[in-house]
Amino acid sequence: MRRIIKFVRNNKREIIRIGLFVVSIIVLVMIFPKEGKFKYDFQKGRPWMHEDLIAPFDFAILKPEEEIEKEKEKLLAQHRPYFRYDSVLTAEKRENLISDFERSWEGQFDDTSQIAYSRELHRELARRIYDSLLKTGIVKLNQYIEDKPGSYVVYVLRNQMAEERSLNDLFTIRSAYDYINRKLRSRDSIDQQFLRSVLEDNLVQNVIYDEETTAKEREALLNNLSLTRGMVQSGERVISKGDLVTTEKSRMLESLREEFEVQLGSSSSYGLIVFGQALLVTISITVLMFFLLFFRKDVYIDLKKLSLILLLVIFMVLITSMVVKLDVGLIYLVPICLTPIVIRAFFDTRLALYVHIITIITIGFLVPNSFEFVFSQLIAGIIAVFSVVELQRRGQFFLTSMMIFLTYSLVYVGLILIQEGNLYGINPVFFLYFAGSAILTLFSYPLIYLLEKVFGLITDVTLMELQNSSSTLLRELAMRAPGTFQHSMQVANLAEEAIFEVGGNALLVRTGAMYHDIGKMERPEYFIENQTFGLNPHEKISFEKSARIIIDHVIKGVEMARKHNLPRQIIDFIRTHHGTRKVEYFYLKQIKEHPDQEVDESKYTYPGPKPFSKETAILMMADTVEAASRSIKEPDVDKIDRLVENIIEKQVEEDQFIYCDITLREITKIKELFKKKLMSIYHLRIEYPDQKL
Repeated sequence: MRRIIKFVRNNKREIIRIGLFVVSIIVLVMIFPKEGKFKYDFQKGRPWMHEDLIAPFDFAILKPEEEIEKEKEKLLAQHRPYFRYDSVLTAEKRENLISDFERSWEGQFDDTSQIAYSRELHRELARRIYDSLLKTGIVKLNQYIEDKPGSYVVYVLRNQMAEERSLNDLFTIRSAYDYINRKLRSRDSIDQQFLRSVLEDNLVQNVIYDEETTAKEREALLNNLSLTRGMVQSGERVISKGDLVTTEKSRMLESLREEFEVQLGSSSSYGLIVFGQALLVTISITVLMFFLLFFRKDVYIDLKKLSLILLLVIFMVLITSMVVKLDVGLIYLVPICLTPIVIRAFFDTRLALYVHIITIITIGFLVPNSFEFVFSQLIAGIIAVFSVVELQRRGQFFLTSMMIFLTYSLVYVGLILIQEGNLYGINPVFFLYFAGSAILTLFSYPLIYLLEKVFGLITDVTLMELQNSSSTLLRELAMRAPGTFQHSMQVANLAEEAIFEVGGNALLVRTGAMYHDIGKMERPEYFIENQTFGLNPHEKISFEKSARIIIDHVIKGVEMARKHNLPRQIIDFIRTHHGTRKVEYFYLKQIKEHPDQEVDESKYTYPGPKPFSKETAILMMADTVEAASRSIKEPDVDKIDRLVENIIEKQVEEDQFIYCDITLREITKIKELFKKKLMSIYHLRIEYPDQKL
């Protein structure tokens, strides 16, 4: 047990890394649909390259989607809406009519009135007209019948019976008014105005659209639609080797594939299917793991970077799986190219392409016509990565989106041409899918920003924005400490050239160099590059206090960077650019002038840490060399050579680079480059023995 605990403790990070891969495999297998996979791949318009295919069981030939949609439209065009005759409402309104009649009569006429018609006559006439209207039915107009001709037939449910009625057979409110006026005009012995008012006030629409019944009947109608045409019997030849995959053969093969996958997924082979999926996913993820281990070990050992890559792969497979389950026709709407764009933003082109290949190969097991899908996504992904090789502006994402759309479209047209031999088979809907996918790719911009914050990583776009001299901190540095700003610019140039020489992130080291001395803004006058008129405030304070002020610029710089939310990677340059070295000038001054006193070295030593990357190590060298070169009086080749050699060799002797992945050969290259750059700055040239002056 102790051995196990010791082993886990000593190999904790490696166990976590392997655990991430294992968890990723498990999640991906869970995402996969638990159904078998048809082992034959084919393309319409191409020869059948496999052996003769004999039907292993009876299966129906599925109709193409276009045909099914046309039949649906035809059926729905024959479908008629249902309306409900409201008998209860009719009875209630009839009683209201009589009550309203009596109330209105008593209010308008009295017993002494000399009228030629009787109360009973008016009441009976009103009842007959009203009953005629409501018995026929007054329909409530809606979107289904508003623009229809009078001959349009609907179904009216009355006493649980449905009867066909044309719209001409039913009243509307307007035609009911016309009917009342027509009936009253033919009677001269009545008060037409009185009866018209009573009847119109009590009209009600008692034939109402029945949405529930209409929906049920529509669903029943569509359910009766046959999705197949014809059968293929078990043992019947489906296609022979070398036969052309025509449209009809393609439908037969598609039908066989769907039925095969359904039957295999629901059979006793379920466990073997899951095992097969787990095996394929394991192979894909293992290949990715070995690629990182052998070619990008820096990414492999960084748990945050490793988690980011695996998360993006899982996320894209999950989204695709959900879309396939919802509607496989929407597969080209999924922004697959988002993954390589995000990976390129954080890492490099090669890793972006490799992760993209692993992702689309994994997704290929989920989608039909895998070859077409993988081919189109591979080409689009390559184009997307090429478009962001130099990712320096957020606006580049719009250009990338347009190039993705164009790539999808051209690949689609090419596939149609080799399958159909003409352009008639092009479906314009696919171009909408391609446009949607390209637009959704623009979400890589906010996604990159979110991932930067969550995983603590940094992209080239952010670095470009940070090193802009108009940014808040750099503008303030240029105003308050102009000498330090110029020093930072020179250090940035030296460090950038050095990283180009030995390999590394040039954009990162340049940005770090621009910010490494921002802490000097607190007390710029105490740093020699900002002193003017020969005034040096250090002359009035002790050596110990001077050392503390110099050392504090690192601490103040870190505080300032955190206050302005600079990325951790930039703060690392501020923390490490002096490592754990001493403030040599004041330390030696203290020893020289107070030889009898014991010097507390910690008060003259920078807090560190030491550089822990090639970029931070190069910045330390460039910073020290550039600052020291300013103190050379009458510089020449020998002085610069000795200066660079002495400074960097001393840093090596002090073990400042023991935590960096930088070699002695690379340090030698950097020293030679610094000598050339400084000689160029001071307009010097090497004198060869045979050179004539």
